Amino acid sequence: MESEEGIRWRKPALKAIETKVKKSKGIIDHEGELEEPVSPAGRMFHEPNFNVHVIAIMGSKYKIQPDVAKANAPKTLLKHPRFSSLLVVDDEGKMKWVRTEVDLDKHVIVPDIDIPNIESPDKFVEDYIYNLTKTSLDKSKPLWEIHILNLKTSDAEGVGIFRIHHSLGDGTSLMSLLLACTRQVANPDALPTLPKHKKKDEKGGFIRSFSQCFFGVWWLLGLFWNTMVDVFMFMATSLFLKDTATPITAPPDSVRNPRRIVHKTVSLDDMKLVKNAMNMTINDVAVGITQAGLSKYLNRRYGEKNNNDKGATESKNNLPKNIRLRSVLLINIRPSAGIQELADMMEKNAEAKWGNWVGYILLPFDIGLRDDPLEYIRRAKNTIDRKKHSLEVLATSAIANLLLRVLGIKRASAQSHRIFSNTTFVFSNLTGPLEEIGIYGHELEYLAPTSYGQPHALMINFQSYVNRMTIVLSVDERVYPDPYKLCDDIAESLKQVKDAIIEKGLVK
Repeated sequence: MESEEGIRWRKPALKAIETKVKKSKGIIDHEGELEEPVSPAGRMFHEPNFNVHVIAIMGSKYKIQPDVAKANAPKTLLKHPRFSSLLVVDDEGKMKWVRTEVDLDKHVIVPDIDIPNIESPDKFVEDYIYNLTKTSLDKSKPLWEIHILNLKTSDAEGVGIFRIHHSLGDGTSLMSLLLACTRQVANPDALPTLPKHKKKDEKGGFIRSFSQCFFGVWWLLGLFWNTMVDVFMFMATSLFLKDTATPITAPPDSVRNPRRIVHKTVSLDDMKLVKNAMNMTINDVAVGITQAGLSKYLNRRYGEKNNNDKGATESKNNLPKNIRLRSVLLINIRPSAGIQELADMMEKNAEAKWGNWVGYILLPFDIGLRDDPLEYIRRAKNTIDRKKHSLEVLATSAIANLLLRVLGIKRASAQSHRIFSNTTFVFSNLTGPLEEIGIYGHELEYLAPTSYGQPHALMINFQSYVNRMTIVLSVDERVYPDPYKLCDDIAESLKQVKDAIIEKGLVK
């Protein structure tokens, strides 16, 4: 098959793969054999209405050497059992991971590219990924692959596309595994370092302890109340409570549509300036500027829909009042393996915690135009602080596991699908390395992770890397025919917030 821009796909004939099975009750045999049941969440990711794939786009500063990648994969990636195991369904219909030999020629894919006839390399890469999202990974081999496009784009000399089935692990664990395969450019023997969360000062003596005891009961009451409200909203959403129908609401069949994936890089230093000036977190800022960008984007879409643009101010705009618009956050509640732990697993055959064990958070986004750009950030912080004072993620995880046991995979998957169908999009913010890194000797220019296969028409990911933040959108083009405009709206919102900070003299 040949595309419009001259790509010729090489698709080798698939042969049956022989596996050696050793019943070990989930215990890894590092000599090459494994049989381990697929987790309930992992099985759910194979349901037709929730067949989710993770994609990590990596821009390289130099052309990518496929032979180097193939030579290093057995020493790193393939040491992880999930990446050298087949998904097998036994006679009773149970899914399990079975260790197998990996043919890297079927996993490291280098298409023939007619470079002279490509008018826009950026568009070519974007279309290549778009075509990937039309397909699922082949279950006759381990569920991952790397596509290498040695094509000079506007921001890289080559592009690697890492496609992984979500049943192999949650997004955070998969990104940690990818980073564990990298090393610092300035120090090739060192793993990347990630920002550390500052711990609250535990000092304060008797007065602080007395104050904590005095207000502790109110804190617990607030925690209980917030959790009950969040659980009620979760149950209501799974049964009947839908977000407001807007121009960006996904149609019922959106889950089957391919995804257009676009990204834009903004300054992480600008986000830190806002964070420090307003005593917030980077996540507060990311949610705030997303809130602002979505409000501006929706205001424009409503104006086009109604053929009557009333304006773009707080008092005169095109937005209906009281729009309910929520994002789903999938949170891994299993203690995740860190980069060092995963590196030790690959280098020393040590064990590492792994798997999909997730809970849900329904995060409301306040949609409306604000004359003061800082109001978007303040409202985002209030919402996030309220969500932090809740056990929603633990409660929803327990409910999901109960439904799996009582209803079975099919019906529980349908119920989970309703959670996504009744909300508007998925939001994620991942922390990246503090220094420049390289993978198998290839220095990275950017990282852009996302996914496809979920019922939403929109997924928004923030990924930090050194002093840059990449905003990644995965969209159903039928709902978002102009995803670049939404990307620009979010980036422009950051600029407006930063300018307001400087103008008001809030810079610390």
